[in-house]
Amino acid sequence: MYVENFRDLEVYKLARKLAERIFELTKMFPAEEKYSLTSQIRRSSRSVGAQIPEAWAKRRYEPHFISKLTDADGEQRETQHWLETALDCEYISQNVRDEIISEYEHVGKMIQNMINKSEQFCWKQKRKK
Repeated sequence: MYVENFRDLEVYKLARKLAERIFELTKMFPAEEKYSLTSQIRRSSRSVGAQIPEAWAKRRYEPHFISKLTDADGEQRETQHWLETALDCEYISQNVRDEIISEYEHVGKMIQNMINKSEQFCWKQKRKK
């Protein structure tokens, strides 16, 4: 199936769903974490989804497309780190951590699959003679 818009990408939909889940989860974090852990994990979780439309806009230049997807993958890994930190601080349970990290690992695999098949997403440029 040909995707005409980044909003149709399953990885984008999942990244947004996870960012919303992180937002709801962090509402229960202590107030003293507002400008540290809460802010960091919300930012990184939202950035995963934000990088995907940016990559989509760069499809004319395959290296740029791959670069933005690599940024998205980095953000999902950063979010995993903050989930580990939240577990260490006992703000979330092991089960919650495991479940959300599993979903982020799935997002990472989807992103990697897009990188591996980048030529299928990117426009072919005609070479000048």
